[in-house]
Amino acid sequence: MKNMTLSRVAQVVEGKLILPEGSEALKDKEIMGAVNDNRKVEKDFLFIPMVGARVDGHDFIEDAFSKGALASLAEHELEKCSGPYIIVKDTKIALKQIATAYRMELTIPVVGVIGSVGKTSTKEMITSVLSTKFNVLKTEGNFNNEIGLPLTICRIKAEHQVAVVEMGISDFGEMHRLGDIAKPDMVVMTNIGQCHLEFLKDRDGILKAKTEVFEHMPEGGTVILNGDDDKLAGADTLGLKKVFYGLNGQEISATDVAADGISATKAVISINSEKIDVTIPLPGNHNVANALAAAAVGNELGLSKEDIKKGLESAGTIAGRNNVITVRGITIIDDCYNANPVSMKASIEVLGRAAGRTIAVLGDMGELGVDEKNLHYEIGQALEDNHIGYVFTAGELSEEINKSLNQKNSSCMAHHYSDVDSMLSDLLPIVRSGDTILVKASHFMQFGKVVEALKARFE
Repeated sequence: MKNMTLSRVAQVVEGKLILPEGSEALKDKEIMGAVNDNRKVEKDFLFIPMVGARVDGHDFIEDAFSKGALASLAEHELEKCSGPYIIVKDTKIALKQIATAYRMELTIPVVGVIGSVGKTSTKEMITSVLSTKFNVLKTEGNFNNEIGLPLTICRIKAEHQVAVVEMGISDFGEMHRLGDIAKPDMVVMTNIGQCHLEFLKDRDGILKAKTEVFEHMPEGGTVILNGDDDKLAGADTLGLKKVFYGLNGQEISATDVAADGISATKAVISINSEKIDVTIPLPGNHNVANALAAAAVGNELGLSKEDIKKGLESAGTIAGRNNVITVRGITIIDDCYNANPVSMKASIEVLGRAAGRTIAVLGDMGELGVDEKNLHYEIGQALEDNHIGYVFTAGELSEEINKSLNQKNSSCMAHHYSDVDSMLSDLLPIVRSGDTILVKASHFMQFGKVVEALKARFE
């Protein structure tokens, strides 16, 4: 990490550097990275122990040194320590201070991906496109909060040419803090949906919170907006350059969108009137929109249309996000990492395109605020519109989906359960070859066990 010597780190975090006797020269040695997990320590890394509800990271400092750590942070003096350490008041705050200082040393473009739905899929697609020309550092998994983002910034090395970072929030002020760390040169905003309503109240609140990032962008920065989203179409970007993408005639647009089975989508993408025929290896119109965002980023960073096409057609799936799994004649759409009304309806639309019997296995969606029951109830209409054959729901809120279908006298065969295990005991026996099963819920519902149970039943 350029210019991040131990003495510089101590200055940045306003801490006290403690050096073992005879190791004065180490204060001028640069750290090569920073992690809060001792299992991920590499040579000359800085270990950042954090105190959690059940685990105190300070207990793993010596293990970090045994794996090659150059130094550690600590929130108190250590009785015995085999290497240098810096005493700070709060290691979480210190991590943000380190990442903020390091970001100021970087000259590579940083692309921030923001939105209510599709951030991770869009980040992956942008990375796939940019990787045709650049060495790209991307957010791993869902490291998009006030711990994950600074850890991602600290992973940027000299060989990286672009960084693509996901930025997720649930309340006002968080994006200010994330923006101050990442200072993105370019921001992609996927949509303003019904997420985190518990704190942000409504879509106007969500827009206000997410657009806090604009105050932390450089004067020549670019904002890439989903022009099909009514809130983003008129968003005030504080004078920053705007580029619009979308399915409805934006600067970067798509026509002739058609499903290619349930695992891919064909489209003709138009970039400044130049057209590209692509087959995106992901299902659904929402993934075409994600592809357009990636094409817009690639175009802004000077990629050729051929490179953009190659990148889009090489995009992969991620476990838990529209990941299509085929096991002995059954098809599982594993989309159980997270859920909100927009993504739930999009996934149901994908399921509705499948041949053979269709089964939706759905669970509760979290953080929807005072209207949470009605937002679950509305999912019933999407199931009916897409002619889903069987619906299995589990969870307190998901009972509203079941009520909706029953009150509509729907042709969907609907079953509700209080817990996942009870649901599985009825679900597994009815699944047969040729079925397509969507598994979708918020992460806290732990619907990954449904996917694993289905795979085990047929493997």
